[in-house]
Amino acid sequence: MFYKLKISLFFLLAVSFFNSTDLPSPNLNVKYSVELDVESKILIPIPFTINDFVGFKNFLGFFESGSNYNKVNRFGYLGKYQFGKGTLKIYGVSNINEFKNNPALQEKVFLMNVMRNKWILRREISWYSNRYLNGIYVSESGIIAAAHLSGPGNVKKFLRSHCDRNLDKEDANGTSISDYMKIFKNYSLENIPAVRKPSKN
Repeated sequence: MFYKLKISLFFLLAVSFFNSTDLPSPNLNVKYSVELDVESKILIPIPFTINDFVGFKNFLGFFESGSNYNKVNRFGYLGKYQFGKGTLKIYGVSNINEFKNNPALQEKVFLMNVMRNKWILRREISWYSNRYLNGIYVSESGIIAAAHLSGPGNVKKFLRSHCDRNLDKEDANGTSISDYMKIFKNYSLENIPAVRKPSKN
């Protein structure tokens, strides 16, 4: 028996505007369905709309580089997650070409960075998650995403000031700590441990 496969994609993208910067919200109302001629439907969620660690890292990687492991931007940040050379040195990565051409290594370094940032910001995660500070909703995943953008030290200062706008650091593209807190809120990272010195092995 042959079935005629009809694939229907419906993308309804909700766009949030944060102050003067227009950035997409992670709460995308997306319907991805496969319809068979027998009227059955299979709904397949887009990976980064699932609120777990895989969804978190896939959305962050998509936002940073379009999920391009080989991308190098004009400031020298590279890979899917746009790491700087200074951050890579923390994790023992010195061969930039090897890193750029090794997706598995990039994923491992991203995980290590999340683990280390969770340890550095463990108190802030405990104190401020799931509450509003100066009109900004704070979640664990928002904190970790902001640390990826601006470094854990800047995020710690921002949170301890109760989100003082003067400490809302921006990157070279004008994206701020508070932007990332809003964009990447409410992903579940509870299964990722906080580790002071994560190992690649």
